[in-house]
Amino acid sequence: MAEREVDFADRMSDHEALMWNVEKDPWLNPSGGALALLDRPIDMDILRRQIRHGVAHLPRLYQRVVPGLGRLATPVWVPDAEFDLDYHVREIQLPAPGSEEQLRKLAAQLYAEPLDRTRPLWRFVAISGVEGGRGALYVLTHHAISDGIGQLRMAEMYQQLSRDEEPRPEIDLEGIIAAAVAAREPKQLGGDLGENLWATTTQSLGFVARRNLGIVRRAIGQAAIVPADPHRAVDAAQKVSKLASATLAQVGAATGEGASGSPLWAERSRHRHLEYAAVPIDDFKLACRALGGSVNDGFMAALAEAAFRYHDERNVSVDGFNSSFVVSTRTDNKAGGNAFTPVPVRLPARAESFRARIAEVHELLAEAKDRAASGSNIGNLSGLANLLPTSVVTRTARGQAAKLDFVTSNLRGASFPLYIAGAKTLWSAPMGPLAGTPVNVTALSYNGMLDMGLFIDPAAIDDPVAYRDYVQAAFEDLITEADLEPAKKSTNTSKKSTKKSTKKKSAKKKPAAKKKVAAKR
Repeated sequence: MAEREVDFADRMSDHEALMWNVEKDPWLNPSGGALALLDRPIDMDILRRQIRHGVAHLPRLYQRVVPGLGRLATPVWVPDAEFDLDYHVREIQLPAPGSEEQLRKLAAQLYAEPLDRTRPLWRFVAISGVEGGRGALYVLTHHAISDGIGQLRMAEMYQQLSRDEEPRPEIDLEGIIAAAVAAREPKQLGGDLGENLWATTTQSLGFVARRNLGIVRRAIGQAAIVPADPHRAVDAAQKVSKLASATLAQVGAATGEGASGSPLWAERSRHRHLEYAAVPIDDFKLACRALGGSVNDGFMAALAEAAFRYHDERNVSVDGFNSSFVVSTRTDNKAGGNAFTPVPVRLPARAESFRARIAEVHELLAEAKDRAASGSNIGNLSGLANLLPTSVVTRTARGQAAKLDFVTSNLRGASFPLYIAGAKTLWSAPMGPLAGTPVNVTALSYNGMLDMGLFIDPAAIDDPVAYRDYVQAAFEDLITEADLEPAKKSTNTSKKSTKKSTKKKSAKKKPAAKKKVAAKR
């Protein structure tokens, strides 16, 4: 694959720094992962060569984080002079019999191992021993490096378009990193570097002054610069408090409506469980269009239906579900980086049909997008939150996350097969960050299917397999409802037709019976 343009800043953005800071509470882990099932085990020599080339092209993958000056400056990315590729790229074997259930359980266990914050923030694990002679690849990347779209583009460094595609040429990665370390000027960056403390402090204070002045002016206007007026000073403090809450609500995608979350999904833990669901992407697109909505409308509608069925089967009454979806703000084609806004939305629990549900969801999502677009800039709000004590930030973030029932993301992947070191990717299960919520459902279109990773907190959703079944059934039923609608119209028309045409119409109804939608390739 052709190499994409990259443009990584030396410092974290305020948004990235907030995700870095809240990770001090393990419940709020912002890292994103993925599990790819492959038709055969990976050729490790080829994989390492591919990744060496990718790391050389994507400097963020050989950089570590250096804290800024106290809480006043965002952290700095610096080349890791002790970078060890073998630490980041590992190989393990799944115990016999190597079922897909075992594989998903292993992926959840691997996710529980925190990234070393003193090293570059990513990890690859090649997995062999999957039943049927298959293999797998587990990938974990900190959200401070990239969002989902950026990670998909970064993945091109180790993917191929055919099984026998020539691997990347050998590259002197160690030499490239050594040159980057030598070329770096600590006095210009303002990281926490003892050998140039005075220069570090001077540069940091200049950065801090510019950054914080901008944050204050844009976030709370003139209220922060009139301390001589006690009433306006109190008003300014109240605005800061409200903006801090809004920051964490927006960045954490918590609902802004104050509604409590599901009483059934109230518990939280650090434990994780991974499930996988899928439907044919073309069938789903056509169904959403036939029912009057977009793919994202149908995606959110099906998840709301699945949540309702889970509760209804357990005789738990709910009026609605607090959820969120992600809006990309990218305007380029670069790999890595973060450019997104999480948008909270409350979805109704009940609906007469998928058509009715999609119509309501479409309107709610449009309103939520408008509110997000007219609200405060997420970077400015993140900068304000970063000035608060970490304990305040994490406590508030936990409280906001406790109101959420599910968080989502919907990514567009390749419409054709991809290969990893000679192995064909069969499906991918994204593992989006829960950050204190019951479940993250991230969809990825790939090779004719809409793959969905259901990353679940089993303390919140205590029957993850049943939840997966409800999700699968909801997506299949949405497709089926759209498939049945033309047949219903044909039946109504046939009443006014001749007996001969009535027979023809009824014959056409047979394919409209609920079809079996394959969830696996």
